[in-house]
Amino acid sequence: MKILVIAPHPDDEVLGCGGTIKKHSNSGDEVYLCVVTKPYTPDWSEEYISQKPKEAKKSSEILGIKKIFFLDQPTVKLDTVGQKKLNDLISEIIRKVEPEVLYIPFFGDINKDHRLVSEACLVAVRPRPGSFIKKVLAYEVRSETDWGRGVFEPFIPNVFVDVSDAIDEKIKAMSCYKTQLKEWPHPRSLEGIKIFSKARGMEAGLEYAEAFMLLRQVKS
Repeated sequence: MKILVIAPHPDDEVLGCGGTIKKHSNSGDEVYLCVVTKPYTPDWSEEYISQKPKEAKKSSEILGIKKIFFLDQPTVKLDTVGQKKLNDLISEIIRKVEPEVLYIPFFGDINKDHRLVSEACLVAVRPRPGSFIKKVLAYEVRSETDWGRGVFEPFIPNVFVDVSDAIDEKIKAMSCYKTQLKEWPHPRSLEGIKIFSKARGMEAGLEYAEAFMLLRQVKS
C-alpha cells in the first residue's frame, strides 16, 4: 500500500504522524513525504536553510520514508503563491505517487500555511470515478492545531492509532530537527511530544497514540 504525507513544513510529519508513519513502513507500506515550503534569506540564515533538508532526510530514514518531495515554496508566505499554483503542485505529487492513504494538515491550524496546504490537498483529492485514494486523514500539530482552538474549527479526533511500539522512533526522528526543537514546557519539546502522545493514548485506552480526523474513506 502506498501512503503519502503532506507536510507544510519539515517536522510537521513527525509531530503529526511520526509514529503512524513508522508503523506503516514496518508493515511493508511505501511511505512518501511531500514537504511544501522552505525558508529563505534574509529572514533565515544560509546555514539554517541548508540544515532543513538534511534534518528532514535524516529523520525520514529513521521513520522508513521511501522518498521526499520538496516543493520549495516560501514558508509563511504561501498566501503569496496563489491557491491555483499550490493546488497544481500538490495535485502533481499525488498523481505521481498514487497513494491509497493520504495524511494532510488540519484545516483549522493557526498557521496559515497549514490551512492553505490542507485546502489544496482537499481540492486535489476531490472524489472522482476511478480515484486511487481510499482514505484521507487530517493530523494535528502541537502549537499549531491547539493554538487555533477557539479561533478556527476545532480538531475533533475520531481515529486513534496505537504508537506504543513506535514512540521511541518518533522521538528519535524529531530529535533530528535540531533547528525546531524547543525547551520544556514548550509543546514541541521532546518531553512535551511524548507526554501529549501519552495523553492521546489515554483517550483511547492505549499507552501512546496519535489522533486523526477521518475526512473521507472509500470501501469496496
